[in-house]
Amino acid sequence: MHVSFDMDGIDPAEAPGVGTPVRGGLSYREAHLAMEMVASSGKLGSFEVTEINPIFDQRNRTAELAVELILSALGKTIL
Repeated sequence: MHVSFDMDGIDPAEAPGVGTPVRGGLSYREAHLAMEMVASSGKLGSFEVTEINPIFDQRNRTAELAVELILSALGKTIL
């Protein structure tokens, strides 16, 4: 399975450094849950994270969240 995760889908309160921030996106926990479900399927073949804009990021929060989500997709749990 290939997963393309667009960081624009996360609420800007959690991920401010994106190209098109829109209120009401996924929460921190919802995004991690989705990636944990990908990992638990055992079917991940490739993964990409898109739409990080470092110009709009605040203290690298969005980029750090993207790394955390990649780790969750690869099997790391946050709880």
